[in-house]
Amino acid sequence: MECTRCGACCVAPDIAALDKPLGLRCPHLSPDNLCTVYDCRPQVCRDYTPDWVCRAIEAPTLDERVSRYLALFELTDEAAEVRSSGCRSMRAARG
Repeated sequence: MECTRCGACCVAPDIAALDKPLGLRCPHLSPDNLCTVYDCRPQVCRDYTPDWVCRAIEAPTLDERVSRYLALFELTDEAAEVRSSGCRSMRAARG
């Protein structure tokens, strides 16, 4: 499967290498859902390849795709807690 550059993988999951919490937009994701640090992105991002999850969360908008991702992995409530806490880093969200 080829990447559609939908941006969901840069918003929905937490990314420890970037200290990015669950459900929050990566600070390196541009408004058009492209990585602004693509050439020096962390290994976890380099290793990611589109898979069945990408198909399972397909939707017209980024918000819908993220919502579907979180629901798929039963992380909706946890992501809501992170967002409501105002934590902008994983360390702060888990601390």
